[in-house]
Amino acid sequence: MPERPKILLAIPVYNEAGYVPKVLAEVATYVGAYVDSVLVVDDGSTDRTPMELAQHRVEVIRHAENRGYGRSMMDMFRWAAFDRFDWLITMDCDEQHEPASIPAFVDAILADDADVVSGSRYLAQTPLDDLPPSDRRHINRLMTDEVNARLGLALTDTFCGFKAYRTSALERLRLDVDGYDFPMQFWPQAVAHGLVIREIPVRLIYNDPNRTFGGPLNDPARRIMVYRSTLHRELCRLRTMLPSNAVAGIPAESCRRGDCNAEWGACG
Repeated sequence: MPERPKILLAIPVYNEAGYVPKVLAEVATYVGAYVDSVLVVDDGSTDRTPMELAQHRVEVIRHAENRGYGRSMMDMFRWAAFDRFDWLITMDCDEQHEPASIPAFVDAILADDADVVSGSRYLAQTPLDDLPPSDRRHINRLMTDEVNARLGLALTDTFCGFKAYRTSALERLRLDVDGYDFPMQFWPQAVAHGLVIREIPVRLIYNDPNRTFGGPLNDPARRIMVYRSTLHRELCRLRTMLPSNAVAGIPAESCRRGDCNAEWGACG
């Protein structure tokens, strides 16, 4: 393997005690040859997750209370920058991301032709793929199509958390969305600041189709509204830095105000 940059692998967890031992044991086999360090952000777990994490050689950030997926991502970005990692790889801890895919992300990093290497569960489907819950697939496709149309991208999966980020490129972004709608802020900022994006395939795994988001986002209609609200608000804020059609259909006065209409999920 060619000499590689310094890479941090980071994993957000929330009440993942049943998954932590197996996932971290497998991740550990990639430390040294593929990644230099492992960081876990415990987002206020109330089960045995903290005790399980203590059994592994990983760095840990612990939130005193649940603060959201986006906040965990921002903590990872800050840690990677502070400790001078060149790249950050993020993955989930619920066995829906295979540690065996880590070498593929490192290969993409070594190609050095992108700032964001985004895993896609829909780029190259295989017979081993699971069938996702219908509302998850529908919402992912709906928002992916809108992100592509407004930003001039060709993504196939806007919500996969298995990614690699060039740390120096992240310094250009100003992110503040705490929840699961974090990607809807990330993509407009990535385009506005000229980040080069490429996708690589990862396996589509849903080992717990009954797993929920928690709270209002369990309602698919509400989830779409929250995602679209965040996307449109960010498009309005960055409209002078984005393609001309980025805010098409969003009233100009709404963009000037930068507020949000919960009824249809756009600025207005």
